[in-house]
Amino acid sequence: MKLPNGYGSVYKSSGKRRCPYRAIVTEGWQLDKDAGKWKQKRKTVGYYATKNDAMVALAEYNKSPFDLETSKITFAEIYNRWSDEHFPTISDSNIKGYKASYKLCEPITRKRFVDITLDDLQYLVDVSGKNTPTLRKLKSMLGLVFKYAVIHDIIPPDRNKVQYLDIKKAGNPNAYNRTRFSKQEISTLWNQKDGNIYINVVLMLIYSGVRISELLDLKKENVNIKERWFDVTASKTDAGIRKVPINKKVLPFFEYWYNKNDCEYLISTPEGEHFGYRDYSGAL
Repeated sequence: MKLPNGYGSVYKSSGKRRCPYRAIVTEGWQLDKDAGKWKQKRKTVGYYATKNDAMVALAEYNKSPFDLETSKITFAEIYNRWSDEHFPTISDSNIKGYKASYKLCEPITRKRFVDITLDDLQYLVDVSGKNTPTLRKLKSMLGLVFKYAVIHDIIPPDRNKVQYLDIKKAGNPNAYNRTRFSKQEISTLWNQKDGNIYINVVLMLIYSGVRISELLDLKKENVNIKERWFDVTASKTDAGIRKVPINKKVLPFFEYWYNKNDCEYLISTPEGEHFGYRDYSGAL
């Protein structure tokens, strides 16, 4: 099929190439002084795996011509521009989360931004093996980066498909299916509380609702036995920094650990050292 004059052309390059089809448009005309003729000055829209992809790209360019120099910018370059502007305005924990999300984008970091499709983004989600909160952060980051690209005329608004990204069907295949302790299980723990002091720690976790790491990393200086509360000073999120009340039922356990020895941490090993995850295998 012959294309209209001035529309552009699609050529197939010789040899074995991953993207052999080249879409070209006429940028202008220049005089060949030696030949005494005017010749087309052409620019490449892009290289594509199939002729159909190249024709689609050519059609999109003719529908809404874009700056061909701008169109060469990769996802990594747009991310770096966006993060340079955005990171100074947000918290360190958010920066850490966005940087972790960017690592999941490795398959597209060197791809031209104008060539990134919804299928490319969905692929990142599907192969990530991450849980829903992590994928939610990834989608948030992609949304902000694509919005930046629209604002700066890298892509037209209708090319921003992040809102259609499906993170519900993906998830961490290694994630645990966590369920709450039943009343019977909690009752069993209470019945065995005098047989093993570390069972008391499980009850302290249940009645305070904190993460295991938050309790194990809790220092005595952040515990107020008299007023029955303690401060969580380090957490995965800013919202995790909080004051936690101590339930009266487990107050004796907090008092026991607080007065047990000189360890700076509330929960300690028999040797008076910081108690970690690895210590539980031998404690219970």
